[in-house]
Amino acid sequence: MFVGVGASRVRDLFEQGKKNAPSIIFIDEIDAVGRHRGAGLGGGHDEREQTLNALLVEMDGFESTTNIILLAATNRPDVLDSALLRPGRFDRQVVVDIPDLRGRKGILKVHTNDIPLDKNVDMEVLAKGTPGLVGADLENLVNEASLLAARDGKSKVSMEDFEAAKDKVMMGVERKSMILSDEEKELTAYHESGHALVAKLLPKADPVHKVSIIPRGRALGVTAQLPVDERHNYSQSYINTRLRVLLGGRAAEQLIFNELTTGAGNDIEVATEMGRKMVCEWGMSDLMGPLTFGKKDEEIFLGKEIATNRDYSETTARKIDEEVSRIIREAEEEALALLKKNEKSLHRVAKELLKHETIDGDDLDKIMAGKTLRRRRAKRANGAKEGKTKKAANVTSKKKKMAEKSA
Repeated sequence: MFVGVGASRVRDLFEQGKKNAPSIIFIDEIDAVGRHRGAGLGGGHDEREQTLNALLVEMDGFESTTNIILLAATNRPDVLDSALLRPGRFDRQVVVDIPDLRGRKGILKVHTNDIPLDKNVDMEVLAKGTPGLVGADLENLVNEASLLAARDGKSKVSMEDFEAAKDKVMMGVERKSMILSDEEKELTAYHESGHALVAKLLPKADPVHKVSIIPRGRALGVTAQLPVDERHNYSQSYINTRLRVLLGGRAAEQLIFNELTTGAGNDIEVATEMGRKMVCEWGMSDLMGPLTFGKKDEEIFLGKEIATNRDYSETTARKIDEEVSRIIREAEEEALALLKKNEKSLHRVAKELLKHETIDGDDLDKIMAGKTLRRRRAKRANGAKEGKTKKAANVTSKKKKMAEKSA
């Protein structure tokens, strides 16, 4: 009963555009109807292909006197039908990439225009600490910071609110209801300390921003690193460093407890994927050389091939597996050796992490220098609250005495 509706709506759309010319027609998420044809499942009579055919016919019928500009947006330009992208149709492609430092700063300024900000809020620092976030993420960050400030009864949003919101957006929601045993807490502390210490000791690693053993999302602990500069190209030395940082948590567990846990599962998954890309895609293996192996999976619903053919032999497949295994094992051995040399620092970091639950990059520098952390601000705030309650109690007691005397 719905067959033909999409195609008729496309025809009506272009008729209205021609009547109101000059006009602009904007189609959002064009990949919904403009996907690659010829999947082999079903003929050309299905609704999506009819809609696409109607769109192609209308776009091909433009004349020199037709004053219509057609714009479309998609997150998947790779799955669009080739007929849509030929000259005369969508022949101009504008790539809107993830915003850089300057872009993030501008987006944050736009979303904080109507929000009262404290004097300590620095947009430059906030933009530097949010690499990889897009406009929607930054808007969400500002909204979360505003909600946190409102919950605390503040009249202005401070930098502390933005930091807490950033942790929530980038690392997950804090799970306050989740109670960890002392054994699990200690294990998590050493695991995260292993990540942080390896990142601190390796010169080409990204600086450690924050280490926490407070459960967030599905993780029991988080070690967050922030790059100094915007990176668009990654060197082999940087990727090797990244592998060692990823496997630092597992190495710390093995060194201190002489036992392995499931906590390193995600780290191993990311490291394995990275190692396989080094061998099969990036040509970063001396044994395999500058070659690419394996055809990327092509989903059937995108109109690609149903089966994929492996373009290398069984012998080559065995070499690839051995090379990936060698890269991962070397990274783990180097991380373990690095932690063995700095075992005292590992114990100090884990001890402070168990005490304070969250430490930042400056705290890590102090711990590495042999200093103990003191959270004076929290103590002063508590002391001020206690002082206020004592003064209030004294005032009420005086009032009671005066009332008794007068009676």
